[in-house]
Amino acid sequence: MSVDLFSSMFRLRHDGTVGTEEFSMRPDLDGWTAVAMRAEKTADLKSAANWMRHPDGDEVMCVLSGALRIYYRTGGEQDADGELRGRIGPGGAFVVPSDAWHRVELEEPTEMVVVLRAEGTVVEQRPGR
Repeated sequence: MSVDLFSSMFRLRHDGTVGTEEFSMRPDLDGWTAVAMRAEKTADLKSAANWMRHPDGDEVMCVLSGALRIYYRTGGEQDADGELRGRIGPGGAFVVPSDAWHRVELEEPTEMVVVLRAEGTVVEQRPGR
């Protein structure tokens, strides 16, 4: 099976099978999802500039090129910007624990691979955005 990683995603299902489909971040996806993303700016990442959390599992972000920052929301719903928790450059990875509210900002054009359990994902619009 050959796919374009930047327009498709791999689905690693509970039954051990692997499938591919067009990229989408939906809370009804079962099993693990692996997706490659390419973005020039933060706004190009689907939902990443908003607060999100994944209650069903950790998320792994791996940067192939470029750089990004990861922020955690520590001050409740009114915490619009959050606290810087990590910076990832080429070849680096970061694990966001299950259920942690987080968001991403790009420092420059970035290519990355994300692995997560998207099922149950909750996304909240950042205040003032």
